[in-house]
Amino acid sequence: MDRNPSPPPTPPRDEDEEEGAGGDCIGSTVYSKHWLFGVLSGLIQMVSPENTKSSSDDEEQQMELDEEMENEICRVWDMSMDEDVALFLQEFNAPDIFMGVLAKSKCPRLREICVGILGNMACFQEICVSISRDKNLGQVLLHCLYDSDPPTLLETSRLLLTCLSQTEVASVWVGRIQEHPAIYDSICFIMSSSTNVDLLVKVGEVVDKLFDLDEKLMLEWIRNGAVQPQGQPQEDSEDQRVFRIVPCVLEAAKQVRSENLEGLDVYMHILQLLTTVDDGMQAIVQCPDTGKDTWNLLFDLVCHEFCQSDDPPIILQEQKTVLASIFSVLSAIYASKVEQEYLKVEKVNLSLIDSLIRVLQNVEHCQKKPENSAESNTEETKKFDLTQDYFHLEILKDISCEFLSNIFQALTKETVTKGLKEGQLSKQKCSCAFQNLLPSYSPVVEDFLKILYEVDKTLAGDLEESFPSLKVQT
Repeated sequence: MDRNPSPPPTPPRDEDEEEGAGGDCIGSTVYSKHWLFGVLSGLIQMVSPENTKSSSDDEEQQMELDEEMENEICRVWDMSMDEDVALFLQEFNAPDIFMGVLAKSKCPRLREICVGILGNMACFQEICVSISRDKNLGQVLLHCLYDSDPPTLLETSRLLLTCLSQTEVASVWVGRIQEHPAIYDSICFIMSSSTNVDLLVKVGEVVDKLFDLDEKLMLEWIRNGAVQPQGQPQEDSEDQRVFRIVPCVLEAAKQVRSENLEGLDVYMHILQLLTTVDDGMQAIVQCPDTGKDTWNLLFDLVCHEFCQSDDPPIILQEQKTVLASIFSVLSAIYASKVEQEYLKVEKVNLSLIDSLIRVLQNVEHCQKKPENSAESNTEETKKFDLTQDYFHLEILKDISCEFLSNIFQALTKETVTKGLKEGQLSKQKCSCAFQNLLPSYSPVVEDFLKILYEVDKTLAGDLEESFPSLKVQT
């Protein structure tokens, strides 16, 4: 089914029941307490000892969910999005019932639905805090991350992300996850092997949130995932460790790349977070194959997919955060001390210059026309959205300028000559670069201009005249 069935109307009552009908309604809704009691009682019966101690002949039957029961519990799933219903379920100790189902049931569909209902309930702060502080329930829910059923994994990830987003209890879940190293293995397996885009996106959001919340956990996951190469002495293999986390993130990014921009954004941000710590950078660049794979994927995205010459400039509004993460990671790799051939190719510098300058041109366009960047129902919301857009565009601009300055420092006379011939360093593009790099990167621009004077004196003179602050000795 594409969606859960709509919740049922209150069951019909005879005239004698009408006077007390209000007492059967849950809060201000029209949902029936009596009906809900019946569904929950049915769940209790399903996991009662006499029903769970079945013979091996009944094992297969336990994996299936009765159609009528599935329809009813799906209605509860749908109803649980209503706060009154969620609070009533909490009052009725429904989480304990669902915990019993998760601990005992072998039916994937039933497990998925129960976690899904808890996920809906956790959207309300009071219930989220209560669920999070239940140690036993927390253990059972984390154990669901070892499940082999993708829908159950998806709902578990959604629930976990909801709780991690609640400031009051986020640290509780981070602590529990740190106590269960096997969760790392399970998440790495999902990222590296699943083809379910929805699941990959949600798992990525969980990892991104965890890394953002707790640097210590991120470091543990980086280090605990490092594998010593076979056949090398322990003392010689420290600098040759193979880190698992980055290949897993790259594999997931490749899966979501063409189908979900937000998911790709999440995985690029995970890589960006990794570059903020030394161990994370080592995880990316220390293994030559991993470094090359990371560079090739990100290089392909910025040079052949995002913000292309035939795209309207406003497309940058959709791509600004993912581009900021990609350029940040590429810049970190480029500025690292690794000596890899994929960083030395002349074409790499020129292609990146072309992409970076095009992004800077589009940033300028978007900042000139902020009215196109957001549509809101209220002036206050619109103002907030525009401020957020401007903020993210400025981040992208700053990252792009820093990366561009690093590339400019590596340019040779031969590369500049080729760039002028092929169009990556035209007068218009150089002007855009100078306008954005000055005055913060004045020495870099001055050194570039010296090279340009050797290649095309007329163009260099025109640029110097356009930017009087430049003082180049010729």
